[in-house]
Amino acid sequence: MDAGKAERHKHVMNELDAFSHWYVAPDPSSAGNFLKLTLFAEFPATLRVARDMTATFLQRAGTDEVVDNARLVVSELVANVVNHAVPDLCLARPGGSRRIDVTFKLWPKWLFVGVADEDSTPPLLPLGDTFPFPPGLLGELSEAVLPDSGRGLLIVQRLAAAVWWTPEEPGGKTVWCRFDLDGRTAGTLKQRELTLRHINQDKAGQGSWLG
Repeated sequence: MDAGKAERHKHVMNELDAFSHWYVAPDPSSAGNFLKLTLFAEFPATLRVARDMTATFLQRAGTDEVVDNARLVVSELVANVVNHAVPDLCLARPGGSRRIDVTFKLWPKWLFVGVADEDSTPPLLPLGDTFPFPPGLLGELSEAVLPDSGRGLLIVQRLAAAVWWTPEEPGGKTVWCRFDLDGRTAGTLKQRELTLRHINQDKAGQGSWLG
């Protein structure tokens, strides 16, 4: 096996290893941490609470290196729900608030963050990159495709190692992202600085869109 094939094989095995851990909730016996947070879109402090709880959870777990990126990603995903989600008819409650569930699955090597809403409409974005499995491995996991465009989701993709979405039963969806805690996450400090620079430029020219 040449060096290129060996590197590709290692990458695929790393992705499969990460994906297998996404399916289950970590527990303390595996040095893992789990948190599920329920918020409501109409609550004025929803974005602040989401950011603060993200930071508190990760700091208490000793993963300070990913706090800033994770806070920004959670803020973007929750803001998308607040600004755009329309609940499916089977989940809509007349006069009720829209529910947002934020899930954290923290393993020694990965942090998975999921933001669930009651709108099953897929992210409406142009075709682009996919969850970093080779196409032949996607198979029945075609719902894991998330295109590389869109303002908030583009920021998420720049900071996370992988981004995808899954449908939920009886309705709604969850947008997931993964941070690698062994130095392979895409969102380096330099990338975060560039991303924040673009955010500030957009805010200055078009108004705030982070909520």
